Amino acid sequence: MSLCVLRTCHRGKYWSTTILHFLGLTVLTFLVFGPMACHRLLHSYFYLRTWHLDRMSQEFLDRNLEEAQEAVKYFADLPQFLNASSTARKDTSGHAKAKPWLVITIITIGRKQEFHYLLQVMSRFHQLIEECGYSCKRHQLFLCNVDSDPKTHKDARFLSRLIPTVEHYSTVSGDMGINIFEKEKRDYAFCLEQALLTFDPEYVLLVEDDAVPEVEIFQVLNQLLLVRFPDIPLGGALYFKLFHPERLQRYVNPEPMRILEWVGLGMFAGTVFSWIYGKVVWNSGASWPTFIFFALYSMALVELVGRHYVLELRRLSPSLYNVVPATECCTPAMLYSADSARRALTYFAKIECRRGFAKDTALYYNLHQTGEWAYVVEPNLVQHVGMYSSLRLSFDDPKLL
Repeated sequence: MSLCVLRTCHRGKYWSTTILHFLGLTVLTFLVFGPMACHRLLHSYFYLRTWHLDRMSQEFLDRNLEEAQEAVKYFADLPQFLNASSTARKDTSGHAKAKPWLVITIITIGRKQEFHYLLQVMSRFHQLIEECGYSCKRHQLFLCNVDSDPKTHKDARFLSRLIPTVEHYSTVSGDMGINIFEKEKRDYAFCLEQALLTFDPEYVLLVEDDAVPEVEIFQVLNQLLLVRFPDIPLGGALYFKLFHPERLQRYVNPEPMRILEWVGLGMFAGTVFSWIYGKVVWNSGASWPTFIFFALYSMALVELVGRHYVLELRRLSPSLYNVVPATECCTPAMLYSADSARRALTYFAKIECRRGFAKDTALYYNLHQTGEWAYVVEPNLVQHVGMYSSLRLSFDDPKLL
């Protein structure tokens, strides 16, 4: 009888102490250390917007201006430029090289001139291709100027002397009567079609002129296209998205495919933490209640700190990049195979865009209508630097969020 009482008392002491430990850990993590460590992390729930947003937005703009001047200097200092006199690139013997494997098409329109968005993007791509060497020998830069009055786009006019360029409008646009979202779709389709017609490549990377590539972009694309999907281009997908807004990368989002990832992370962390807790505190193994607590604790922690920062760990190696079903928003950088690009062009021809139904929404809507599918690469392979939108011309006081 006394033994049973001792066991009951021991069990009661165990759970009361454990509950106090869990309560203390929760309070310290989410009310003390979390806010202290993460209040400057832009994509964290702990981020103190009123304290940091204005300053960080201004710092971003200032840094962007510096990078714009560096891009200008980059082109001014280049000893030689790409030759745009012919779309057929030739080697030293004078023979035409094989057709490009990947055409990087920059779609551009005039906007805040002092930021030189186009020069930032083009200089980075040019630099990365040069550094990439042999594995990027069949990569081709291509510029698509879709400004309604192309002569006013000074950066595009400058680059047109250096790299192959096409202009959608020879004079002031005759399509000014259409809504701006339909014009954007037509411009996008035009650039995609011109890349196919001009170079007949195997892949087209269509990039907007405010999407600066990450350093590892070509290593990751080679890994995806030559190792993971070597037989069927893009695994049969209509496109690969290379960017998704960080604010939309959270687990608590209308994108259910992330729930399994979230639960899996919680189960793994819960197993590890509960085993450590049992061994260190009670000199015993893990129990189901401690496992459940640490699983939920880990899930809450990674969500509040920010899934974006967990994804950044994948940059350690190109093989760690993830490919998951694509979601609706945004087209700063989209990768098409030649066949999928032609399919996309037929879909674009059948739809008309408008406010609330822009080209990204139209493409995503089309996936469900036609039985197509698409993927997004995580983490992002481009950084969206354009705080001054070409669609929202009155956006005078831009913020990072």
